Amino acid sequence: MALASTADTTLDFGPASALSCRECGTRYELGPIFACVECFGPLEVAYDFGPVTREEIAAGPANIWRYRKLLPVPVNVETRPNLQPGWTKLVKADTLAGELGLRSLYVKDDSGNPTHSFKDRVVAIALEAARNFGFHTLSCSSTGNLAGAVGAAAARAGLDSCVFIPSDLEAAKITMASVYGGRLVAIDGTYDEVNRFCSELIGDELGEKWGFVNVNLRPYYAEGSKTLAYEIAEQLGWRIPDQIVIPVASGSQLTKIDKGFRELIRLGLVEDKPYRVFGAQAEGCSPVSGAYKAGHDVVQPVKPDTIAKSLAIGNPADGPYVLDIARRTGGAVEDVTDGQVVEAIRLLARTEGIFAETAGGVTVGVLRKLTENGLLDPEAETVVLNTGDGLKTLDAVAAEARPAAVIRPSLAAFRTAFAN
Repeated sequence: MALASTADTTLDFGPASALSCRECGTRYELGPIFACVECFGPLEVAYDFGPVTREEIAAGPANIWRYRKLLPVPVNVETRPNLQPGWTKLVKADTLAGELGLRSLYVKDDSGNPTHSFKDRVVAIALEAARNFGFHTLSCSSTGNLAGAVGAAAARAGLDSCVFIPSDLEAAKITMASVYGGRLVAIDGTYDEVNRFCSELIGDELGEKWGFVNVNLRPYYAEGSKTLAYEIAEQLGWRIPDQIVIPVASGSQLTKIDKGFRELIRLGLVEDKPYRVFGAQAEGCSPVSGAYKAGHDVVQPVKPDTIAKSLAIGNPADGPYVLDIARRTGGAVEDVTDGQVVEAIRLLARTEGIFAETAGGVTVGVLRKLTENGLLDPEAETVVLNTGDGLKTLDAVAAEARPAAVIRPSLAAFRTAFAN
């Protein structure tokens, strides 16, 4: 039975028709709600898609709004003030592939987004939901990248922002989150504790008319990750890769990329074919990887301890769904040590000229480990995600960053230094 979540019948969510519980299937009217009152399961957006063609998509703007007919956004979304993220590079990584022994490898490099992470995609969708519901403040709990994306999107849209972060984040991410003019609040605790605080704030008068992108706007926000699937398929010539390696924090990105691939198949935009989904975590925060390896269906929360702070979510909301997808597709969930993360950052930079943040080091490190362990098919077409810019996590590689030599400004000094 549908529950009324708003009396406003003028809301424009494009093809979105309802919110649906992922556990029991109960449907609700579109509104700023995120949990099922019947079973407390998470809600996601359901659609009544109209006709859409490859040609129509290709004629659209070079950003995520080329897929507006597949997203919960107004038909005129591309004309509204927003950051217009997306359509980032899919880099054919032949040198990295050669080092790892893979035949065909691509890096989806999302560091090219406006605030240099994939979070711009999800925030852009949440922003439109916030506008629909008449919210005046955009907010979030964040491990860093999301705080910057929310601050920038709110500034562009003329909204207030107030973002909450753990106090021990990387300095570059704190700086970026604060520069957009909104309020930045650091909390002495883990991300999971910050997130619980935001859930409390929603029910308080202080949070009145606030859109928390990853809480009360989460069903809409999460849909932004589907655009990664759409772009990858389109950039590959309208085909789904044989296997893909995706970082896991909350797990939402992985589950929505899978949803995006399945939607493209259902709409006849790509061939229906098997594909394998692999999740990547840092060893210091690997509850989903641990559950996968133990054969468990329940993900036990952990206390994060890793340099990959953007993935440091100890109680991932979508963890069980990640397990389901990895097992259904014949993939896996793997983790790497902080040392392997740093090695992978340097490997990607050295081979392909892409400077990844620590989350990208996790995915490339897991890609390498899966290949060495024989879990990845070296002959299959493979995509690995880099979700953020290495300039945000300089501390991870700073220890070994030094000049090859310090010399006088003369040819003789240069010859002496590099004679061998």
